[in-house]
Amino acid sequence: MLSPYRVLDISDEKGTVCGKILTELGADVIKIEEPSGSKERSIGPFVNDDSDPERSLFWFAFNRGKKGITLHLEDDEAKEIFKRLARDTDIVIESFQPGYLDSIGLGYSALRQVNPGIVLVSISPFGQTGPYRDYKASDIVIMAMSGYMHLCGDSDRPPVRVSYPLAYGFAATEAATGCLIALYDREMTGEGQHVEVSAQEAVTEFTLMAPWHWDAMKTVTQRTGRGGDLRQCKDGWVMFRIYGGQMGARMNTALSEWMESEGLADEFLEGVDWEMLDMATVSREYLSEINEAVNRFFMQLTKAELREGAAKRGINLDPVWTVPEILDSVQLNDRNFYVDVDHPELGMSITYPGGFFISSDIPCCIGERAPLIGEHNDEIYRDRLGLSDSELKHLRERKII
Repeated sequence: MLSPYRVLDISDEKGTVCGKILTELGADVIKIEEPSGSKERSIGPFVNDDSDPERSLFWFAFNRGKKGITLHLEDDEAKEIFKRLARDTDIVIESFQPGYLDSIGLGYSALRQVNPGIVLVSISPFGQTGPYRDYKASDIVIMAMSGYMHLCGDSDRPPVRVSYPLAYGFAATEAATGCLIALYDREMTGEGQHVEVSAQEAVTEFTLMAPWHWDAMKTVTQRTGRGGDLRQCKDGWVMFRIYGGQMGARMNTALSEWMESEGLADEFLEGVDWEMLDMATVSREYLSEINEAVNRFFMQLTKAELREGAAKRGINLDPVWTVPEILDSVQLNDRNFYVDVDHPELGMSITYPGGFFISSDIPCCIGERAPLIGEHNDEIYRDRLGLSDSELKHLRERKII
């Protein structure tokens, strides 16, 4: 979909997902690293636990399909090379501290002089303006200062963050959306834009209804933990909630009948009038007895048995899959979601999640494995910019590339 467009990705782990999205949409994305390699390469886990910069699974996951070159941006010669690359580039993705690119002469005002249609996408912890603009922040800081962490965890314990760093994934996704809107506008006006994204703001968007609750009702959404929704079964966990009202009566009746058909009927549940169950007035003790009866039944069956039985009976129940179970998912495999990507330098192929969409006309671009350090230097510098062997040798000797 974006095959006519070129992208320079000079971001670190804060923005790399933005480049990944544009790559899968078909853009020609060039990842630019320092000659020693991006710090993304130091993020584990690593293939066979070998902490080599060419074996980072983080690097593999988020840079698949990109081309890779090296360039020390703070060198004066490197700045001129970057500007030459920018002349026929549509998008630049960066995640430096606000003001850094301006300080080295590569900010938006400088880039638009060489290419008025260029779109610069800046991803930072708190945005390019405001009293926090110069603050640095890791994932846990953004999760805390966005309000997201307040919603995670058990109600009787302190807030927690989710187990995997997500804050900059949210920000980079918003950045990809922003740059696509800017590209659309450029088609009409011919002018580029500086698109900037605050990770704090991006994650706050993902707190979903919490800000709306406060705005509309002045109530603060609280942590609920797993509550009664996460229930153990024979081989793991499932999500299931007891509902009241008409929908709840239908599902709860179906569950009671299912238990009876399995010879596992519960005397207490048989006496429940599901039509009259009102979740707003039911006592905690009464609801606890219902949940205990349901939990005893779930412990007799596996996730697969519960999922299949619930689907047949129109009951809202979801298995909590482990990563190996996701990999073996019949649904995902039937849609050919997973792809094997060759890593000849490792003598192996690795199974990756595939594209994030399916189009009737244009396929999602999967691409080859992530680039090695400086793998496409010759292709980009020699073939695209026309640099000679002697010029490339000079740049290497000075550690500019």
